[in-house]
Amino acid sequence: MPAHEATTEPETAVAGASGDPLARERAHLAASRAALRAMREDVQALDIRDVTANWVNAAVLQAQMDDRIKALADLAHTPLFFGRLDYLHRVGGEAAEGAEGEQFYIGRRHVHDTHGDPMVIDWRAPVSQPFYQASRNNPLDVDRRRRFGYTGGELTAYEDEHLTDPAEAEQTSKLLQAEIERPRVGPMRDIVATIQPEQDEIVRSGLGGTVCVQGGPGTGKTAVGLHRVAYLLYAHRERLARTGTLVIGPNRSFLHYIEQVLPALGELEVKQATVEDLVTAHVEVRGTDEAAAAVVKGDARMAEVLRRAIRSHVTPPTEPVVVVRGSRRWRVPAYEIEEMVTELLARDMRYGAAHEALPQRIAHAVLVRMEEAGEAPDDRVQNAVARNPAVKAAVKAVWPAVDPAKLVLRLLTDTEFLDAHADGILTEEERKRILMAKPARSVKSAKWTAADAVLIDEATDLVARTHSLGHVVVDEAQDLSPMQYRAVGRRCSTGSATVLGDLAQGTTPWSTESWEQALFHLGKADAVVEELTAGFRVPREVIAYASRLLPAISPGLAPVESVREAAGSLAVREVAGADTLDAAVVAACEESLRHEGSIGLIAADARVPALAAALAAAGHSPLSPGEETTAGSRLTLVPASLAKGLEYDYVVLDEPAAVVDGEPDERTGLRRLYVALTRAVSGLVVLHAAPLPERLG
Repeated sequence: MPAHEATTEPETAVAGASGDPLARERAHLAASRAALRAMREDVQALDIRDVTANWVNAAVLQAQMDDRIKALADLAHTPLFFGRLDYLHRVGGEAAEGAEGEQFYIGRRHVHDTHGDPMVIDWRAPVSQPFYQASRNNPLDVDRRRRFGYTGGELTAYEDEHLTDPAEAEQTSKLLQAEIERPRVGPMRDIVATIQPEQDEIVRSGLGGTVCVQGGPGTGKTAVGLHRVAYLLYAHRERLARTGTLVIGPNRSFLHYIEQVLPALGELEVKQATVEDLVTAHVEVRGTDEAAAAVVKGDARMAEVLRRAIRSHVTPPTEPVVVVRGSRRWRVPAYEIEEMVTELLARDMRYGAAHEALPQRIAHAVLVRMEEAGEAPDDRVQNAVARNPAVKAAVKAVWPAVDPAKLVLRLLTDTEFLDAHADGILTEEERKRILMAKPARSVKSAKWTAADAVLIDEATDLVARTHSLGHVVVDEAQDLSPMQYRAVGRRCSTGSATVLGDLAQGTTPWSTESWEQALFHLGKADAVVEELTAGFRVPREVIAYASRLLPAISPGLAPVESVREAAGSLAVREVAGADTLDAAVVAACEESLRHEGSIGLIAADARVPALAAALAAAGHSPLSPGEETTAGSRLTLVPASLAKGLEYDYVVLDEPAAVVDGEPDERTGLRRLYVALTRAVSGLVVLHAAPLPERLG
């Protein structure tokens, strides 16, 4: 499979050589870019003054046009197309009509000419799927698959596979390998040109079902999840435009790292958030929990404690309700109101919905009596009775309104209240762990923790149903607690989800032990679990070294089989004495900076200040995680706690033992180390003065 390189002639001269295939492809690229500009200019030239009825419609339409203009932007360093399919026969489907031997250029977005004929086909279209799925064993009617190579946005090479030619030997694509290994500078980029068949099947799975992707380091699970969102928006745009989509990441650094992937694919409307963002609408997080307390607060049993506490506010009526209308008095006895309350409790409605329903039930009972007396009341009378002071007073006494934050505050500060509703659910020791050491006097003065905010979110949902989106992607999902899973599940209770994670990278005390448990708490027990085991990012030497930890951190989990061979990609160096470690780390960073691409210095959180000072003394100003690397600023100092999900061309790992010791227990520490060891794309240098963890020895 030879790769055909560009000549050194000027592009205009090459493009004029009709017998040169590369020149023809460059000409098609230039024509496609011109067509894309024309599409954008057509939208910009639209005059909406005569097609909108009022200023509201005009504003909505203008916003839609602005989004369309942004989506049609031509990114100079992002190839407009990356492949071509030559079919043997005419392809069915509206977008693929044409003669035999028709060619389709596959790219990030659809581009058509002035006649509406496609010049570039969106990678998500059905006719594009064989680009990812066709093989010699199953060519899917594709005669030739062509891949393109680019340098700085310029088309510089192409590579052909003749899938139906038995004489052509099967080879690894050099252009595909080069794209996978291209140095990483800046935020995460899309993998649309390198999606593998097993990844493509997950990306194109339907909207109706939830998919869980277990994938080790470098298997592309994050990219698969983001491309799945892009595909679903393409295939179900109208529906998801109504219901909404959301990407949930573990922290702000991670979200900043991935935020450009979807816009590069033309998708601008997908919101991104952390779980904490979702649950802190009502309170501000200012405190932290000890690990033992956070584990209890994150346990799914807390949902039943909250449910009991909320329902405890309902008290049986002791007095009848007497409604005075004009000269008549209408009496509803206490036993009848109690029957209404019992029926509402049995239906297990949201507390707030039942609170709204009870006055209507009482009012209906009054209307029945009025009709029996010969009157003919209508709905307006029933609503008026429901607002009657006597009815409102009865409802307040029997089914009072509940403030979720006040309820949680009382549970965490009132020992008797907690004991009453956690009896038989939490042990006495567990109840003591979650009580506030210094009880707050009010919701505003309380130093709420992240786990408290999740409890308030649960209580809020018990009062009023949480709005559900059409599709939610949650990444690094192995680190969520059961209560956090419930919080995410509420956001897609009537929609679907894509769950991404790696059980071996669980680094919280409450991280899940199995996807079966996690999906149950998410409310998606019927989800399909897919496993990605082929690694495309981490070199084989590096992943094999890190996989020595798997028996200790996740027994039974299959190790990643890296497809990348990079001899000399791993170096483990012992430094003689802790006092010389900082200097050795700085030297290793300077050595790595001689290579092209991004550099990540990963260290235990407690070691970061000392290393920052050592780098500064040597004249280096490292970036923080989430800050965008540039050609002139390529070194990032990464606390181990923030390394998850990030990747760098070269990684220097400082003192593995300190990374392990920085966690509350050995297994969590070894998992944190596993994460740190697997962030490198091209090379890893491990420096240590203390003995290495036994598994790595």
